[in-house]
Formats: sequence, C-alpha cells, structure tokens
Amino acid sequence: MSDKMNVESFNLDHTKVKAPYVRLAGTKTGFHGDEIYKYDVRFKQPNQAHMEMPALHSLEHLMAELARNHTDKIVDISPMGCQTGFYVSLINHDDFTDVLRILEATLNDVLDATEVPACNEVQCGFAASHSLEGAKQLAREFLNEKETWPNVFV
Repeated sequence: MSDKMNVESFNLDHTKVKAPYVRLAGTKTGFHGDEIYKYDVRFKQPNQAHMEMPALHSLEHLMAELARNHTDKIVDISPMGCQTGFYVSLINHDDFTDVLRILEATLNDVLDATEVPACNEVQCGFAASHSLEGAKQLAREFLNEKETWPNVFV
C-alpha cells in the first residue's frame, strides 16, 4: 500500500480500525461553497465479520427513510460493498456530536419499526431480499456499543 489511491477508504489501513465506530471519511466543497461530510459508519470489524445481505438491505432502507425524520442534512446513506458498514453523507453539517445523535435516534427508530419501507417490487430492485428482524439486530448491536463510536483505531 505505497501509492495513494483515489478512493479514501482504499488508503485506510483496515487492520488498524476497531469496529463499531463512526469516522469522518472526507469532505468535499461544492462550487457554491456547500460542504459535504462523508462518514464511515462501521458496524462490523473489517475482514472478520460482515452483515448478511437481507439484514443490511433492510437496515439501509430503514436508515435512509428514518434518518430524514431527524435532520434535513442527509444527502445519502449507502451500504459498503464489503458489507461491514455504511457511508452517511450530510450537507453543511460538521457537528460530529449531532451526527452521533442523529444515528442513535435513527437506529432507535429502527428498533421500533414494524415494516421495512419501500419493501416491494415497485419501489425496490430486490424486494425479496429483506429482513426486518435482521436489521433490528444490527441496530441493537451497534447501539449497544455506542460508547465506542468515536474510537476508530486500535
């Protein structure tokens, strides 16, 4: 890993992090001065554990819908291809403590959910691949470790 790569996470030493955590992964400034803050919200320890797809998929739907009840600053919530976490992007919002509050409130909402939003063939590209209970278990596990969220490295 000697050459710097274009993708921020490809430059992160995944053997040096300790999940679960929340980490500012990068910022981008738009032409008009808007700032995008991208957070690495890591649920599982890289190369040791991963989220199963139906649970991850449902958690993504739930977080994408429910987080917007707590802030109008969400740009996107995207699952990582390695299935260990999500990227959460916000616009013009650099308050890390508030980001943690938003995540906590959103995940508590997940625990109260009775259905996965947009879990149908009209609104979802793989509607058969969902698990509400799996999503709730992931949320519960992450919430149980919230004191570790700001601690990224071993």
